[in-house]
Amino acid sequence: MADEDYEIDTYEDEPQEPEPEEGAEEELDNDNNEEAADAVLADGEDKEPEPIERERKTSKYMTKYERARILGTRALQISMNAPVMVELEGETDPLEIAMKELRQRKIPFTIRRYLPDGSYEDWGVDELIVEDSWKRQVGGD
Repeated sequence: MADEDYEIDTYEDEPQEPEPEEGAEEELDNDNNEEAADAVLADGEDKEPEPIERERKTSKYMTKYERARILGTRALQISMNAPVMVELEGETDPLEIAMKELRQRKIPFTIRRYLPDGSYEDWGVDELIVEDSWKRQVGGD
């Protein structure tokens, strides 16, 4: 076979770069923007915008479904050698460790609750009230 048998595709139909309109500023590729941002922060105003606290519509109680998902996810993380957030006293079972972390409110998760209008509320695990249903199931104190 000779090279003449193959057709070489050229990309003549590629869209061309749009030309800037008259009066529009062209973006310049330089590092002046980074220096300007550093200068603004050096002026003393390095405040972060404060989050707006809105009144929450959902309950402050953790549901049994949220609890199950949090414990399962955290136990999986612990079984994959994630750092443990509580002092261990001989516990080796990842689920037991996750339960201990939940009791001490040390699990670093955020629960996102979606509302019917498409919006959502974010709750930290440490903000929610967790009922001690595991004690009642086991017949604990």
